[in-house]
Amino acid sequence: MTRETPASHLTHDELPTTGELARDCRAVGANLRLERAARAAVGTVPSIHFEDFPREVSKREITISEAASRLANALHLHLD
Repeated sequence: MTRETPASHLTHDELPTTGELARDCRAVGANLRLERAARAAVGTVPSIHFEDFPREVSKREITISEAASRLANALHLHLD
């Protein structure tokens, strides 16, 4: 003897609407922001003392390709 599944129990009827899915996503995002804020509130405070920061920070080396140099010179943007 087989039992019929009611129409309300079909898989496509169980799927939430796009509005419900969007609401769930917003709730998860809000929860993650609250967790981050809670961790920051009880975490250690960053130092404001000068000696805790590096004194000499080297700058990155910037290389200018030959094509970029030609283009800059054509626009009278002299790169040295």
